[in-house]
Amino acid sequence: MTAASASAETRARNLATVRSAFAAIAAGDAEGQLSHYTDDVIFELPYTDPPKRSTTRAEALANISAAFGVFRFELTITAVHECVDPDELIIEFTGTGSYLPNGAPYANVYIAVFRFRDGLICFQREFFNPATTAKVIAGG
Repeated sequence: MTAASASAETRARNLATVRSAFAAIAAGDAEGQLSHYTDDVIFELPYTDPPKRSTTRAEALANISAAFGVFRFELTITAVHECVDPDELIIEFTGTGSYLPNGAPYANVYIAVFRFRDGLICFQREFFNPATTAKVIAGG
């Protein structure tokens, strides 16, 4: 196997990991989502108020479970940007769904940096428009 084919296989495996995590998100399954993450994952949401940074899978589970308690949505990948390191991907995606407490529709645009170790996500920094989220929470 050449280095190029090994890198391509690694990138494909890592993208499949993200797609599987996104499928769990669509099902509202936080534990299923986090089964694709390392125990020591760093998960950052710098645009939440206040910004969130989890440094373990358990911390990430608490934050994600809270979000799934009020939001239901699907994530659709719109672009994948490969990095020099095959264990790093930058992914653009959209989120559509609803805010459960008031039934308001939710639609946002995201970009995230993912890093992988042994086929699992070990780092995720996710950016989205916080004004869109605030408007939905306020009632649409």
